[in-house]
Formats: sequence, structure tokens, C-alpha cells
Amino acid sequence: MNKAQLINSIATKTGVSKVEAKNAIDAFVDVTTDVLKRGDRLALIGFGSFSIAERKERVGRNPQTGKEITIPARKVVKFKSGSDLGIQLN
Repeated sequence: MNKAQLINSIATKTGVSKVEAKNAIDAFVDVTTDVLKRGDRLALIGFGSFSIAERKERVGRNPQTGKEITIPARKVVKFKSGSDLGIQLN
């Protein structure tokens, strides 16, 4: 599902216009981005939580040459699903 399909689905389920659904999604993305940039965690009970994780510096390999390279440490976004999300991957 892409963003346009998500907007259509939300508009249909909630009875709001597509413009209002798009604004709500954009606001959610903006707020989530701001929270994570501050280093905070965003928890949506039943759905899941977004947080920042630190990846340590590590050694990898260039797939074309096989030469070892150093991959620098960095911060990444982590999502942990909540128990109510109920996705079965079987």
C-alpha cells in the first residue's frame, strides 16, 4: 500500500475528505519525526512503538570487491509491534 492508497482507505473508513486524511497523515509523520529527532520514544498502545537505536561501528565487505570496509556508527529508527497488532506471518 502506498501513501495515496492509505489516504483513500482512511478517508473511506472515517468519512472525512481525502484532503483531511492527507493532512492527518502528514501531521502524524511530522510529529513522529520531531519526537524521534529529540531522541524520545513514541508509543501507540496496541499498535507499537517507535524509538531510536544506536548501531555500533562495524566491519563489512564491499560486495563488488570483497574488500573489508568500516561501516560507521549511526542512529536508526526502530519499530516494535504491539500485541494487539495481530499480524500473523504464516
